Amino acid sequence: MPPTQMNTATAPPGSLITLDGQIQWAGLLLGPGTDYEIADSGITGWADLPGLDSGDVLRPDQHGAWPGSQWSQARTVTAPVWLLPDQPSQAAAVAAQFRAATAVHSGEQWLAVRLHGETLACRARVNQRSIPQDRMFVTHGAAKATVQWVCADPRRFAIEEQTVSTGLPTPEKGLSWKADGLSWPLDWGAPGSTGLVTAFNAGDAPANPVIEFRGPVRRPSLTRLSDGLRIEYDIALAPSDVLTVDTGAGTVVLNGTTSRIHTATAWSTPELLFQLDPGDSSFAFRCEPGSFDSDVDKPQPSVSVTWRNAHW
Repeated sequence: MPPTQMNTATAPPGSLITLDGQIQWAGLLLGPGTDYEIADSGITGWADLPGLDSGDVLRPDQHGAWPGSQWSQARTVTAPVWLLPDQPSQAAAVAAQFRAATAVHSGEQWLAVRLHGETLACRARVNQRSIPQDRMFVTHGAAKATVQWVCADPRRFAIEEQTVSTGLPTPEKGLSWKADGLSWPLDWGAPGSTGLVTAFNAGDAPANPVIEFRGPVRRPSLTRLSDGLRIEYDIALAPSDVLTVDTGAGTVVLNGTTSRIHTATAWSTPELLFQLDPGDSSFAFRCEPGSFDSDVDKPQPSVSVTWRNAHW
């Protein structure tokens, strides 16, 4: 059957996968139902815990060490792949597609794997590839190739993005008094906003969210309620402005073009440390007092938090 490929610039990770055991890499689909079957030994390194760097310090006068931080190393994933064209005449095309997908590239792409109905993805680069040109390949066009990826960020992510958002706190209007007093049912007015939002990371690893502040607002901030960790920027956003904070890349960009990381206040934590731990994380959206108009007929400031559930 012909290899299935796609434009990886716009497609989400794992969008070609339909069956358990399939792998999607650089727009190429591997596994059941394709010309690229995974060998019986299966992939290795995908569900393993990556190597760890330890900050432990040996005790000079006692047994053992003082425990320090642990940081995971890169993840290495290896897959043995059978190149199995339907006809020997298709061998060159099948091998060419495989070579093109596993060529040398400086940038990372999504590596997605589906097992037992769950599809997870890592950002990865090809580290090694072998395609034996043995008698089987020469006579039948079949070859048992091997490809190895290195994932600099070892976390495996859900393919669906999650987003929650909220506006700034606004007061409730309260009871609506009429000339003849109150009448049943009582009209308490539209409920106000608390400016609080909760994000749920369903994985077992911390996730780095992308946070978007939208104007009009001055000095927007988002505070993690569990420990008071805050990101805050001394900047005035117009109604059309969007300040995007990528806590994975450690960037702060205004309207998708201009860096504004220098606007971080003294109270602001480094962006890379502002993470979603497994489970619920609650945040408070705040700004400089009096910097926005609460008139509902005018554009209202907001913040959104977008993430993928992360797994080791």
